[in-house]
Amino acid sequence: MATFLLVIIYLAFISLGLPDSLLGAAWPVMQTDLRAPLETAGYLFMTIAGGTNSSRLARGKMR
Repeated sequence: MATFLLVIIYLAFISLGLPDSLLGAAWPVMQTDLRAPLETAGYLFMTIAGGTNSSRLARGKMR
């Protein structure tokens, strides 16, 4: 049971950081496919950072 729980925790940890790194690596291809300006990547990263920060702030109120 402990091994199963450890695997679940590990997968959750990886899934939290995966979108940030994949977006950075995939943006050049996405930019040409979507015909988006370069500044759109900045908006995406700001949105991700804002969501991360707001969830961290809300966590204190949930305890």
